Amino acid sequence: MFATMMHPAEQLQAEIGGEVIFPESERYGAARQAWNLTVDQHPALIVAATGVADVAAAVRYARQAGLRVAVQATGHGVRRPADGALLILTGQMNRVEVDPVSETAWVECGAQWKTVLAAAHPYGLAPLLGSSPEVGAIGYTLGGGMGWLARKYGMAVDSVRRFDVVTPEGEFVRASDSENSELFWALRGGGGGFGIVVGMEIELYPVATVYGGNLIYPAALAGEVLRRFRTWIADMPEEMTAAVALMNFPPLPELPAMLRGQSVVMVRGCYAGDLAAGAALVDFWRNWQAPLIDDFKVMPFSEVAAISSDPVDPVPGVSTGAWLAQLSDASIEHLIRYVLPAGGPPLITKAEIRHAGGAIARREEQDGAYSHRAAELILQLVSITPTPAAMAASEHHAEELKARLQPDFTGAVFINFLDGAEALRRTRDAYSPENYRRLQALKRRVDPDDRLHHGFAIQPA
Repeated sequence: MFATMMHPAEQLQAEIGGEVIFPESERYGAARQAWNLTVDQHPALIVAATGVADVAAAVRYARQAGLRVAVQATGHGVRRPADGALLILTGQMNRVEVDPVSETAWVECGAQWKTVLAAAHPYGLAPLLGSSPEVGAIGYTLGGGMGWLARKYGMAVDSVRRFDVVTPEGEFVRASDSENSELFWALRGGGGGFGIVVGMEIELYPVATVYGGNLIYPAALAGEVLRRFRTWIADMPEEMTAAVALMNFPPLPELPAMLRGQSVVMVRGCYAGDLAAGAALVDFWRNWQAPLIDDFKVMPFSEVAAISSDPVDPVPGVSTGAWLAQLSDASIEHLIRYVLPAGGPPLITKAEIRHAGGAIARREEQDGAYSHRAAELILQLVSITPTPAAMAASEHHAEELKARLQPDFTGAVFINFLDGAEALRRTRDAYSPENYRRLQALKRRVDPDDRLHHGFAIQPA
């Protein structure tokens, strides 16, 4: 009798501890879904990995089968759909280990920031997570990562001590300042196109309690609030990371009645230092005008998600943005005109300007691939887009607004704030010319065929 020949993908299933999901599988529809519901991707094959060996085996299989490789932990930051690729899901690889003595954490590739935060907080320590603890820690970090401790401690990428990586050939390597240092340099802001990061060691910081929250003012005061924000941050201590946002709240029943379906302007921040000093900074606003809502308070850092209150459940949406050299009076008027609706539903849900600088700017521009450290204001425009027509209208409206704001733009972008085609088109603008050339040179050495093709658009030199 002749032995039955096993299909190569079936052989892969026999080799790994996770699951190989075929397009005809009942699990395929749910497995291919990203957190951002606007992403409609159709991978050739999906591997739900349970460990590093699974990831390496999947990469080797893809190489043999002539497939490109995409990676997804949560699907928040999908920039190129995994159509026709082998999609590796890392959500089951979510181990986090905290060492309170060295004040570090080991974070596996599928872990979300909320898991890292929960593990670190009992020791009075904090990671440099972003505004949403639901986001995957590693994907966020590979693009830079700007959170509520950024001015005090820097970008998330600045906290990384070591990456564990599966190369495009399916080999396991470590990258640090002393081992595969060029790869380590590239992964600190250059995205995942140089290898699949399966874990990272990060520094934690002595932050247990902060003074944070929001002051919410009526939309009629938007111009005054935006102009006062410029004054407020002019000599801001690094302990305070702040932002100002124009917000159009959806008419959701879970929102307070005074916010449901309303447009407002919000001053938000997080002070990581002496709590009384943080409260005194916020009095700059309280002594000017009493807000509709004042929820600034002393809070455990484990509750930092309450400051931004980003969506927890998957939503369809689009994000864009750019670095600002200044926030001029003209730009303020354009923001108000385009973001706050004058009849009809809003086309932009939120326009937020974050204050950077501080510890971010103290790092050298060549200390990792992440660039544009000197810029101090970053604009993000976010739109909830339940239909393709709504998405097209929102994107067109945002492009018109950005054209009006062009005189205040530096010409650079923050890649974590860009989605889809724009992220690919403007990847080069996220880096200094020198850093981008260096990324291209490394890409040519480690992945000349661009098999790790579904993240940032860094073409082999």
